[in-house]
Amino acid sequence: MADTALALIDRHGADGLGIRQVASKLGVNPASLYNHVPNRAAMIEDVRAIVSASIDFRPLRELPWEEGLVAWARSYRRAFARHPKAIPLLMTTRASAPVLLAGYEDFTIAAQAAGWAQRDVLPLLTAFESFILGSVLDMSGPSVVFDPTGQESDVPRFAAAYATLATENPDDPLATRAFELGWRMLVASARPR
Repeated sequence: MADTALALIDRHGADGLGIRQVASKLGVNPASLYNHVPNRAAMIEDVRAIVSASIDFRPLRELPWEEGLVAWARSYRRAFARHPKAIPLLMTTRASAPVLLAGYEDFTIAAQAAGWAQRDVLPLLTAFESFILGSVLDMSGPSVVFDPTGQESDVPRFAAAYATLATENPDDPLATRAFELGWRMLVASARPR
């Protein structure tokens, strides 16, 4: 059922997820789904568990802090890149999926071992997740959202920087470079001061 729910989200976004939509796709009566899931919120958690199961938290346990962050973030980005339409739904509901909370436990242990105070762990995690998920949304939109064409004389330096995009990978001219650059900057300051 959760796989069907995720497929509906992938196709229609958050509006595609409902007990009736999932039941229709499965060819069952909506009432019969309540034998498996008590409500829409529980279905969302089942979807979250599927997506989160692809995040590799192991690097946080096995590698030095900075290296672990890089591997974890790339894994996190790949997991959500497969389901970008799920982001608004999953990031606006409370998370309780055991697989995700177990990963957050790994993050907490690694952050505290790196010197972060307990009270700073959740803001740190939220900052990292905001960047990672923002990057996924950036990947799922137009490859370039700004275009100074026709305004080059007004913004000559920006237009020259924009012109360099022509030499980039046309399938991902900016999002991955932006992620890697931004993540390196975040990791460089990932120790408490």
